[in-house]
Amino acid sequence: MSEDRPVESSEFGGAEHDESRALDSVMAERRRLLSLAFRMMGTLADAEDVVQETYVRWYRLEPEERNEIAAPAAWLMRVASRISLDLLGSARARRETYVGQWLPEPVPADLFADTAKAPLNSSHLAADPLERVTLDDAVSMALLTVLEAMTPAERVAFVLHDVFGVPFDEIAGVVGRSAAATRQLATSARRRVRRGRRAQVSSHQHNEVVRAFRDATVGGDIEDLLRVLAPGVELRVDGGGFVNAAPQVIRGSDHVARWFMGVMRKQPTLRLEQRDTADGLGYILRNEGRRYGMITFDVSDKGITNVWLMLNPMKLTNWSLDY
Repeated sequence: MSEDRPVESSEFGGAEHDESRALDSVMAERRRLLSLAFRMMGTLADAEDVVQETYVRWYRLEPEERNEIAAPAAWLMRVASRISLDLLGSARARRETYVGQWLPEPVPADLFADTAKAPLNSSHLAADPLERVTLDDAVSMALLTVLEAMTPAERVAFVLHDVFGVPFDEIAGVVGRSAAATRQLATSARRRVRRGRRAQVSSHQHNEVVRAFRDATVGGDIEDLLRVLAPGVELRVDGGGFVNAAPQVIRGSDHVARWFMGVMRKQPTLRLEQRDTADGLGYILRNEGRRYGMITFDVSDKGITNVWLMLNPMKLTNWSLDY
């Protein structure tokens, strides 16, 4: 029979405490993972699915397997990237049957603030700043639409390296290519992004032009509206089958201006309330006290070149009517 003795505090619950602390550190990565997955997938719902599956795979590991993982945060990021890569193909197939035009989800400017500015491997970032696209518009509609045109492997390579600073030899394991081939994927992706960033204007100029758009639209002055629209402006509207929307891209300043004037005539109670978006100033649309849509813009030195109008209520959940 063993002697009774006081139980030392370090013995009682020590393993449980360590496990709880490990769990906290893993769960602390959730926002970064969501930021990563959103850039990969383009919608918060799909990003949530990626993050959930990533954690499912973590908890399916045996305790011994988890203990062998030296950097859980890096492991979680690699797994989330692989899941995203697998899902991107099926996501594209689903979008082929989408009702009307499909757009990425617009999000507030600060939704993922500081999630990509401290990369896991900052020492691996290229010394030349031109090797990395600036992070200030990493979740803008302008960038997300360019990401949609990339192959899944290009997208994964670009997001992991240029946004999160993951070295190419690690990304190679995710995309199933050599490090050299992975570097070429990122280079090709970066070239696409740079083409989309030509003739950018300052945030001040962007906001001035966008305010002029609102004033002309609300005021019903088509001539003023035409002055702020680039000749080749394109309007895309995503209703998701929930709201009647333009089924095709509307091109040309005259067609876009007349479309907006028609909307304002049909819905005289529509209000445009400014919001800070990752693209700069944008507007939430309020109609008779309810959230109706979100509009964001791409502006060049020629005026507004792209207008993205989100009417799908499933992609408006992060936009509040309170401001």
